[in-house]
Amino acid sequence: MKDHSLKREVLLFSGLLLLVLLIMSVMGSAYGIRMLVEAACYSLIALGLTMQWGYAGLFNAGILGFIAVGGFMSMLFSYPVNEDFWHSDMPVQLGMVVLKAAIGVAIIFLLAKSGRWGMPKKFQTPLLVIASAVVYLMLVNILDPVTSSIESEAGFIGGFGLPVWTGWIVGGALAGTIAYFIGHICLGLRSDYLAIATLGIAEIIKAFLKNADWLTRGILTVSPLPWPVPEPVDVGFVLARALYLSVVICLIVVTYFLLQRALHSPWGRMMRAIRDNEVSSLAMGKDVNKRRLQVFVLGSVLMGIGGAALTTFNGIFDPSGFIPLNHTFLIWVMVILGGAGNNRGAIFGAVFVYIIWTMSEPVALVLFDLVRDLGDKWFSWQAPADLDSRALQARVFVIGLIITMVLRYAPKGVIPEKIAQHS
Repeated sequence: MKDHSLKREVLLFSGLLLLVLLIMSVMGSAYGIRMLVEAACYSLIALGLTMQWGYAGLFNAGILGFIAVGGFMSMLFSYPVNEDFWHSDMPVQLGMVVLKAAIGVAIIFLLAKSGRWGMPKKFQTPLLVIASAVVYLMLVNILDPVTSSIESEAGFIGGFGLPVWTGWIVGGALAGTIAYFIGHICLGLRSDYLAIATLGIAEIIKAFLKNADWLTRGILTVSPLPWPVPEPVDVGFVLARALYLSVVICLIVVTYFLLQRALHSPWGRMMRAIRDNEVSSLAMGKDVNKRRLQVFVLGSVLMGIGGAALTTFNGIFDPSGFIPLNHTFLIWVMVILGGAGNNRGAIFGAVFVYIIWTMSEPVALVLFDLVRDLGDKWFSWQAPADLDSRALQARVFVIGLIITMVLRYAPKGVIPEKIAQHS
């Protein structure tokens, strides 16, 4: 059985390699390597999701939010410094706003914990609501003049001009921090609450980044973002993209090694036990919510790093470019097709699905041209004028068809999770 499974994986990855080589021969090396870099970034994100869903059964419907956070931090830390902003008094004004916000958050936190010091519940809750409203209104009132001044005089605050990898690390850390607060509140409730919370937080993050012109330039976008390797203008497209691909592959290899070690450790066996039978795990004295919180945070860290790497490679930070179809639904398709709970399956699914997603449009255009020519030659059929514009919709149809076939013929994925059998 083990030999059959290994042979199956070798055949699948060999077929995937042949598909990549075919695309490179037809579309060119620069195009093929660009596609592989983006697929590799999605692989990191898919590994994060397979940790959450495959290891612990946690339904994350807000992957987009963690990707956007990683992309934003990558931009903030690596983009060059805006001298117009830092050579004015606006940093001091913004710093005062941040200080007052910290004081307000501290007051809210103390009120939330005041029950431990004897404050009756009937007073604690109203005071907490009133304090939260007052702090929010105060911050909005003092922040608006500062942000308006930044937008009119400096455009936006700019970046910190630090090495690219610092933004990747901070992006992963911030994504994990947000996941901690979401999970701390929602993991003790039914699983559907987690899905609702992550979906809502993702939309809040996207709306904030899209409308905070003073911080992100909003829909005006920020570009070009520096790379952690020599850029195409210096060494050419093919070599620059190949170097970038090597960096992301190194990240995947290290992540895969650590996840494999964790999966086959007592911690990994405990996570699968919690996923499969929560009641039995509780009866054995396991802290289910704590362990779920751990895996939710770790998975979100990978999503943040993957989002940072993807945004950096694209060279532009555009809050409007983060859409649920590309940055949530597509990643779920990758994990489901590859096999939830199997790290190799997640990598295979990410690369294969992204190739299909990318190539569906050009292949559809070729097929449309063939249908147009044959229809005109054989039946004098006049194709609709907007036929070519429908090629972009073909990718959604193809992905939907693939996921339907996988759910029908391989419901556990093409590389399903291996369940150890103990006699």
